[in-house]
Amino acid sequence: MKNEILIILGSKSDLPVAEDAVKFLNSNSIPYKMEIASAHRTPNKLNAIVKNAERDGIKIIIAVAGYAAHLPGVIASKTIIPVIGVPVASSPLGGIDALFSIVQMPPGIPVATMGIGKSGVKNAVLYAMQILGIQNETYADIMKRYREGFGDIN
Repeated sequence: MKNEILIILGSKSDLPVAEDAVKFLNSNSIPYKMEIASAHRTPNKLNAIVKNAERDGIKIIIAVAGYAAHLPGVIASKTIIPVIGVPVASSPLGGIDALFSIVQMPPGIPVATMGIGKSGVKNAVLYAMQILGIQNETYADIMKRYREGFGDIN
């Protein structure tokens, strides 16, 4: 399998937030690529990453960012690859500012938005797997096994 999931972190400080999601991907032998690029501090690097993602056949981009969290929206404005945004609680506002920045995208530039922090990144990976599972039986099987692991919650 080739990389179909690209995770872009807005900062190295976001690495611990992504660790559970990365463990899930690695434990299921799911290929992915991870990059660190800021919409504000390294816009040229971000542009190149997005351009390469299109060329390399990436199917879904997960963008993890805190504070003003423009990263997911900036990425979405540069590609038609679906973007899943994950806010990080890195600011004094506990991630609410990041959540609003991601979820309130203007019409025409959609970004799927997950919850704040580690659980949001893991949900983003699971959501990406569900979407990819529509056309890829391997991903669908992984998700079925994952869901079966929940057992009966009643």
